[in-house]
Amino acid sequence: MAKPTIAGNRTGRKLGQRVKNKKMKASSRQWLQRHINDPYVQRAQLEGYRARAAFKLLEIDEKHNILKGARRIIDLGAAPGSWSQIAAKVTGSTDEDIRVAAIDFLEMDQLPGVKILQLDFLDPSAPAQLIEAVGGTPDVVISDMAAPTTGHHRTDHLRTMHLCEVAAHFAVQVLGEGGHFLAKTFQGGTERDLLNMLKRHFKQVVHVKPPSSRAESVEMFLLAKGFKGRQPEPDISEA
Repeated sequence: MAKPTIAGNRTGRKLGQRVKNKKMKASSRQWLQRHINDPYVQRAQLEGYRARAAFKLLEIDEKHNILKGARRIIDLGAAPGSWSQIAAKVTGSTDEDIRVAAIDFLEMDQLPGVKILQLDFLDPSAPAQLIEAVGGTPDVVISDMAAPTTGHHRTDHLRTMHLCEVAAHFAVQVLGEGGHFLAKTFQGGTERDLLNMLKRHFKQVVHVKPPSSRAESVEMFLLAKGFKGRQPEPDISEA
């Protein structure tokens, strides 16, 4: 897959625009100003992606080659749907032959070739519904889930890491051999138990931060490649 370049501005919009609405809070005005001047936002609009997050997945795939040959993909925390758009394209998923299942508690507009579940992934019924929706064994599980932020770094980190851990255990339960798992995490350290679990089940486990992830953002992505197949859990009684 060709690496997405962002040189130049082909949207016709001038970079460096300022938001002059004085009724807005300063923080809101700064966020909006950064957003409209973000070349990745403009590129996403030009190429028909629902969010700039599309380029995070494309860049990770360009370096780590996790989407090539994928036939079925499950997308966790999918709204607004840019990762699902990519998943549908690489799998050749259609409404007649669904190969991509997406879940989010937020409402999502429909996407061709994607079965969308509006449901909290932590709902006990979610895993079974996802497997039924994707129609077979997935090759890739991707997760852009993050807990709503509170402004307290430690709390936000722990809440998002919990989602990452649940997603990881789900991936180990459903992936086909040789499959891959990608999930959002936050800088501040991945729990050792989670890393050890992934290293038991995958050939390679790395942290990645794609260029399109803003430098000031604390997000990173945890990538586990080459699923070894279901492995028996270690017997701690014999330790």
